[in-house]
Amino acid sequence: MPTYRDEAVVLRTHKLGEADRIVTMLSRQHGKIRAVAKGVRRTGSRFGSRLEPFMVVDVQLYQGRSLDIVQQAESLGAYGEDIVSDYGRYTAASVMVETADRVTGDDGGGIQQYLLLVGALRSLSRGEHDPSLTLDSYLLRSLSIAGWAPSFGDCAVTGAPGPHRSFVVQLGGMVADEAAPPGAPRVSPPALALLSALMTGDWDVADGSDDRARQQASGIIAAYAQFHLERGLRSLPHVDRDARASIPVHPADDLAIGSTA
Repeated sequence: MPTYRDEAVVLRTHKLGEADRIVTMLSRQHGKIRAVAKGVRRTGSRFGSRLEPFMVVDVQLYQGRSLDIVQQAESLGAYGEDIVSDYGRYTAASVMVETADRVTGDDGGGIQQYLLLVGALRSLSRGEHDPSLTLDSYLLRSLSIAGWAPSFGDCAVTGAPGPHRSFVVQLGGMVADEAAPPGAPRVSPPALALLSALMTGDWDVADGSDDRARQQASGIIAAYAQFHLERGLRSLPHVDRDARASIPVHPADDLAIGSTA
């Protein structure tokens, strides 16, 4: 039976039988991997704690017909403990791995998605920024890598130079007044500056933003992410902040965003 080795982030796990688990991982070179970790739930397991969500591992696997089998796992980034010990970090990380699972197919979506997730989890575990900012930056960049980059400058419809005042989820970003549907939500200049900063990684601007700008930016990002993922992120309502209600959208398209339940 052929074996292979790769670096991977653990996205989720499921119990299998009395002592095993099915582990879903996003790997650097082999895309998304679903593998059986045998005996991992036993107290004396050699690598049980290494195959928990948010952990980055160097893993060796046997290639199976439907599910691979974990043979070895060595820790590369033990981020789990620092993340799960803080509710804000834990809920943000839960949305990150759920999003990664959604936006990547069996091919993993390319090495960029892997590196982005590893970097976001590392930053989250170290507490480098507010967890909600780290999450929002991750969501914007992950969607951009997947081909859904929002426009925060030029009009997403006409290409007219910005800045513009309205953000329309279904049209792909900021739009000029003449292209905006009736009732399109207005974005304040501070929130627009924060959105751009989160996309580009300008942390001086992001860290210095006020609560009102963060709330509006978070609502926009939540709505945009769920629209493109076509259904709600189950972990999103548990994020530790009050800003997770989606921004208003054009009435004809309300159902397109989907439920967050």
